[in-house]
Amino acid sequence: MGWMGMALSAQTLQQAKAYYAKGEYEKAKPVFRRYVKSQPANGSYQLWYGVCCLKTGEPQVAVKHIETAVKKKVTSGQFYLGETYYALYRFEEAVEVLEEYIAELEKRKRSTEEAGKLLEKSKEGLRFLKGVEEVVVIDSMVVDKAGFLSAYRMSHETGSLTTYDDFFKSQEEKKKGIVYAPELGNRIYYSDRQEDGRWGIFSSNNLQGEWSKGLLLPGSFNEEGNANYPYVMADGVTMYYASDGPGSMGGYDIFVTRYNKGSEKFLTPENVGMPFNSPYNDYMYVIDEYNNLGWFASDRYQPEGKVCIYVFIPNSSKQVYDYENTDTGKIIRLGTLHAIRETWQDANAVNEARQRLENAREVTAQEVSSHDFVFVVDDEHTYFHWSDFTSPQAKQAYTDYRQMEKNYKQKQNKLSNMRSTYQRSGKEEKARMAPAMKDLEKHLKQLHQELQQQIIQVRIEEKKHLK
Repeated sequence: MGWMGMALSAQTLQQAKAYYAKGEYEKAKPVFRRYVKSQPANGSYQLWYGVCCLKTGEPQVAVKHIETAVKKKVTSGQFYLGETYYALYRFEEAVEVLEEYIAELEKRKRSTEEAGKLLEKSKEGLRFLKGVEEVVVIDSMVVDKAGFLSAYRMSHETGSLTTYDDFFKSQEEKKKGIVYAPELGNRIYYSDRQEDGRWGIFSSNNLQGEWSKGLLLPGSFNEEGNANYPYVMADGVTMYYASDGPGSMGGYDIFVTRYNKGSEKFLTPENVGMPFNSPYNDYMYVIDEYNNLGWFASDRYQPEGKVCIYVFIPNSSKQVYDYENTDTGKIIRLGTLHAIRETWQDANAVNEARQRLENAREVTAQEVSSHDFVFVVDDEHTYFHWSDFTSPQAKQAYTDYRQMEKNYKQKQNKLSNMRSTYQRSGKEEKARMAPAMKDLEKHLKQLHQELQQQIIQVRIEEKKHLK
């Protein structure tokens, strides 16, 4: 670190207390560490050092020091202990200590506003912990935050993610927003600054080669906090995004909302919960329905400038771990994704998903950008772009085919997930699932026949114009 680095830290207790008061905890920490070692019975030193650890990303170190300070009845110690328990996912303990603290504040006729907010947040965290989704995470990778989108190896059918500046070739001041473009590319969803400076989610349509003026999407998610990192499912109705507004555990959280065509508004957003969200920043949730893979980014436990990209198998329906009959420590590990291997229950499902991921990674950026698709009309004609079609009827029929194909893939993935769940279920659950699986298998056969008929129709329409 050298003498220059040392000069940036406090040298005396007085300096350390001054830095602490200004919230410059990293500078104050070394001095408080020395005083805690030399005078461990001093509750104030324990609290100050513990808070410095908490505020610099070391809650696991902070907890014992702040617990000591609380035992010694140091003022405000209970508040910081509640904050530390929250950071460690020990929500039940956070609720308990904060309720005691608020009762004391009320007796002394002091303001309970700040502690009350943290208490409600802790209760919400406990609710999330009791509903950790049973999701299989097959891979994780730490990357530079500045270029994190390169880790998303989505199929072309899923669309594309780019930065605002790259998409619009912006020469203005860097906006750093994200643009999601569905496969057809005639409509985009993107994040940009609103008039009040907050991030909001907009949409724009391609009209004769030009993008229309951005339209702020109608919905409550644009009303409070920042809304960013949009992704819209193939149904054109379901949107995932990230917000640091109400309902967030801390920083950005991932939310889902759906467009109501009747009211022409998006419905009340729902927090997707754990393990996707945490008290840190979690965002850019994407589901590749074609490959049955999902991605999201998180800076939990990461150094400045780095994020972790998690790859998971999307569930056809949400299932949660049994909180009441599972060790709390294990639930916390699953909720924090402490070790992704703990989420692996079906080895075959994991291996198949990892193979799909490997195949997706083999597709180079050049291949993705140079071809919209590969469609064989006949022995002499193979199309790679929408502009290759000479027949408007054939182009529309192929558009319909691609949508039907997506639907077919979704149903295939749903059946695959059901089979995986079936294998690890008990006798009664298997008996309940069997009829639904049989119906889905029958429906898939019918869809497969319809796909074959549709592709024949595309070729018939196109050949009319080729003659």
